[in-house]
Parts: sequence; C-alpha cells; structure tokens
Amino acid sequence: MRHAAILTVCALLLAGCTPAGSVSRNSPFGVDARGDGVDGMTVGHRLMEAGEHELALKAYLRGAGETGVNADVLSAIGSANLALGRLGQAENILNRALELDPNFVPAINNLGVVLMEQGKSGEARVLFQKAFALDSGETDSIRENLMLAIAQSEANVYDPEQEQEKGGFRLVRQEKGKFVLLSDL
Repeated sequence: MRHAAILTVCALLLAGCTPAGSVSRNSPFGVDARGDGVDGMTVGHRLMEAGEHELALKAYLRGAGETGVNADVLSAIGSANLALGRLGQAENILNRALELDPNFVPAINNLGVVLMEQGKSGEARVLFQKAFALDSGETDSIRENLMLAIAQSEANVYDPEQEQEKGGFRLVRQEKGKFVLLSDL
C-alpha cells in the first residue's frame, strides 16, 4: 500500500513537469491529461499483473459500474478474490459468470483453480477439460492445469474394498524426500 502511495506521488510530481496533454492513455495510473480516464477493467488487469490484488478488485468493481455486469467483469472479480485467497467468494462469483456465459474460458479455468485449491481435483478436471476444448488447447496455463488435475484425480482414486482385501498400506521412505506406499499382504 505504501509502495502505491509513493508511486502516485512520483507520478503527480512528474506530471507537473510535463506539458499538458503529454500523459499517454496507457498511463498505469488511469490518468490522461486530456481528461479521459482508463477504464476500470484495464486498470484492474494491470494491477493484477503487478500483484496488487486488492486494488485490482476495487478497479474491477469500478469497471462493473462503467460497463455493467457481464461474464468478463465477474470473471475478473472472481480472479481477484482467488488471488486474495477468498475461495468461497471466488467460487460464487465465477459460478455467476458462468451462468451469464457458460463457455467463458477464463471463468471456467479460474473456477477449476478454485476447486483444485479446495481439494476437488475430479470436479476441477472436468472444468479444465472443458476450458481446454473451448480454447483448442492454445493456452499453456490451461493445459498445465489440466495435466495437474488429471494427475491429482488419478492419485486420489481410492477403493476401500481393495484396501480391505490387501490388508492396508504403509508409507516407506526410499530416499531423501521420496516416499512409496506399500501394501501389507
């Protein structure tokens, strides 16, 4: 927060040294000397990239006031909540985004991330598969999320009857940092 205040003061000082109209529309502060502001969604995206998730959330809410509530806005708000660790809020908002547009890939992917964080790898896997298909496999992060969800959901397969037949399992350390599950026969 202090870092943002220092940047703002520096920008204001520098703005006083430049001729009127010379501040670009791409100013990261959302200020244009011509009087046009940068939309809240753009500011929010830039703040997310900078790791300023709380400020990004506020910018996204401002963007919602400017453009109205749609799947893109809700997905951005959900993503900011996810980055802030507010999984319940993120899940609710991303589900609302998908009610508006069931094929909005960023919302599908981010909801999958929320479910993975909650330990629901099977449900996340289904979402990542849908996002991967809709995206035609073009986004690396979606592909990586899908691979992780597949690995985790396959590792979580548990059959209590099979465990009873075998008599149980024990964890054995093989080498530094590597463990193996062995069944007791």
